[in-house]
Amino acid sequence: MNNKGIGIFDSGIGGLTVVKEIMKQIPYETIYYLGDTARAPYGSKTKETIVRFSSEIVSFLLKKDIKIIVVACNTSSALALNELRRKYKINIIGVIEAGARAAIETTKNNRIGIIGTKATINSKAYEKIIKSYNKNIKVFSYATPLLVPLVEEGWLDEKETEIILKKYLRFFNDKNIDTLLLGCTHYPLLKPIIKKIMPDVNIIDSAIEISKTVKILLETRGMLASRDNSKKTRFYVTDTPETFNKIAKFFLKEKMISAKTVVLK
Repeated sequence: MNNKGIGIFDSGIGGLTVVKEIMKQIPYETIYYLGDTARAPYGSKTKETIVRFSSEIVSFLLKKDIKIIVVACNTSSALALNELRRKYKINIIGVIEAGARAAIETTKNNRIGIIGTKATINSKAYEKIIKSYNKNIKVFSYATPLLVPLVEEGWLDEKETEIILKKYLRFFNDKNIDTLLLGCTHYPLLKPIIKKIMPDVNIIDSAIEISKTVKILLETRGMLASRDNSKKTRFYVTDTPETFNKIAKFFLKEKMISAKTVVLK
């Protein structure tokens, strides 16, 4: 047993999808979450900037009593994960491998679609992992940069959001995919609309998959929290805590969420 906390970070509120799944799958864990809302979205920034931002966040989380760090940001996972693992002596896991494996296991016709930020799509991180497991799978990737700002604004049910999603997803109309991988942890918040637009396509939620990975890792290493752990969840943001609190309450179904604003160095 290990009652230390789990550190989770994302460029903004998207990582709440990971928080929700971890709360569901391993409910006795303490969670420290940081959303870098002042500098979101990460998807249009350079690798050097993303590595620097991610390092600053990990340094902050390491001041808490934690046993593992989850990079709940596909852009950081694609471009900064290896650097973080070299730099810090703690278990650090990212969302990409878990999502890629789930997509491989799900597809029946070996045709997978991926949507993500420009940085994640341009990195070809998902494609490389998928091809390393099965060279016969055809991967169709498409950057959808407007989705993160829409989620950050809380536009989860707006007509405009559905119109933009329809335009983006039109890319896959002639690709005959049977599986769509949501290559950004913000995107599961839009899953109801995506499912409405693509009812016959399997949707891979990277938040669910990374949470399964975290649970298995902690189980196999004997690091799960005890059932009597006085668990707590702490939320930190770098800007706009009011917007974060509003969306977090709605999404996590919690009555009271009060994120603390911090300055990263």
